[in-house]
Amino acid sequence: MYRAITRQIEVTVEPNFMPERSSQEKRQFFWSYTVVITNAGQETVQLKTRHWIITDASGRMEEVRGEGVVGEQPVLGPGERFEYTSRVPLPTTSGFMEGTYQMVTDTGEPFEIDVPLFSLDGPGGKRVLN
Repeated sequence: MYRAITRQIEVTVEPNFMPERSSQEKRQFFWSYTVVITNAGQETVQLKTRHWIITDASGRMEEVRGEGVVGEQPVLGPGERFEYTSRVPLPTTSGFMEGTYQMVTDTGEPFEIDVPLFSLDGPGGKRVLN
């Protein structure tokens, strides 16, 4: 599991290779990743947007930006958490992802929190991160 804490908001990520969706012949490799966002602070916050940087084993980078996560813009009060699972494809057997979430407090103050850099390791893929 990978973990980052920004402004008393913890983000953990657990990636999992999906062999049933992947194909060596088609050069398509899929991972699911489960993200848990926990508000350990004292203010209510809302996740507004996401920004991902996805890098495959050949160094090709793709940036993804969008509203919310999995169609939601969750509001987290003090002590609350939000969990979701999504997927990512790569043309290589390994890679990594990192990103940020744009948050806003209930008083309207915007800020960013980090999503930890995490490794996507497939069969025969070299481990990119420790």
